[in-house]
Amino acid sequence: MKFSGNQRRIYQLALGLLILAIALVCAWSLWLRPSDDGVGADPGAEPSAPVEATPVPQDAATGATAQKTEEEAAKVSTIVYYQDNYGYLVPVMCRVPMEDGIAKATLNLMVQSVNNDMQAARLGLRTVLPENTKIDLDISKGLARIDLSGEVMNLPDAAAETNMVNAIVQTLTEFDSVDRVEFLIDGQKKETLTHGTKVSGTFTRGDINLEAVEPTINLSASEPVTLYFPADSGAVIVPVTRMVREGCDVNTAVMELAKGPTNEEMLESVVPAGCGLIGVEVENGVAKLNFTGEFVNLVQNSDGGRMALKALVLTCTQFDGIDSVELYVDGQRYDAGDLGVPTFMNVADSIVYDYIQTQSAMIFDFE
Repeated sequence: MKFSGNQRRIYQLALGLLILAIALVCAWSLWLRPSDDGVGADPGAEPSAPVEATPVPQDAATGATAQKTEEEAAKVSTIVYYQDNYGYLVPVMCRVPMEDGIAKATLNLMVQSVNNDMQAARLGLRTVLPENTKIDLDISKGLARIDLSGEVMNLPDAAAETNMVNAIVQTLTEFDSVDRVEFLIDGQKKETLTHGTKVSGTFTRGDINLEAVEPTINLSASEPVTLYFPADSGAVIVPVTRMVREGCDVNTAVMELAKGPTNEEMLESVVPAGCGLIGVEVENGVAKLNFTGEFVNLVQNSDGGRMALKALVLTCTQFDGIDSVELYVDGQRYDAGDLGVPTFMNVADSIVYDYIQTQSAMIFDFE
């Protein structure tokens, strides 16, 4: 993602104004600070007695750090499903306070509210359940029975309904105690929501963000593969399900990834324009990807190619037996830095930092 000349000038002006404002605040605070050498003091005033500093308990800083550590230790990781501006579901690992009923607490984070919407906006995402939705949840023997209040009947269209249902099922089946989900609306079973989205029967974990199937694909002889693409915001990775011919392996997955997303206006390609895949070899748990020379243009991305490399690693390591990735360009080893397997595709604590880094790189991209 690159700036035009006008956009770059606007960003540079904004950055300059911010730096100027910080400098003025610093100058103002220095001007108001009493002088240590008596300059500016009242010549007729009595010398003031030295003021003794209030003793600070030596363990104050340690105590604050310990309290922060304890608070963090009391949190657990949970996967929250949001949506982006184009309707793609995006899973994000969040740290939340530990409590009984963590599955219900996770779902409550997905309901529109001031706090939830602000948290989602910090990630460049949106919540999926309508405002004021009340949730009751019972989990027993692998079945999660969720009772939603009538607000869910007021969603604007079938796409919003489908996203909500899919996000709930994906979120609940992230928990080991859940493999099936059943829906109730105001305590009653319903066949469909207002715009025809099915909510009857039981739901199991399905394919996320399923692409339209190409006419050349025979569904009876095909299988799904998950591909990972950077969102156009450059802040998150979006998992996409694509149907491919049976027998999909890492070579097929990387070839499909190199083709790019079907909606290039909504998601970013992982490999640069004109770049081809020469081949993929797997040796001792390492997937060795060999690209044509255009691959080096990846560094021209606004984030230096970091998100694209992450998408490559995630796509490869979903296959059993593949633990790491090495990159080659025209047969020569290419040093792309740390290609370790991420803890999760999107981690809330790092998304904001990554977004700031990306925006900074865009501001100072003078190419």
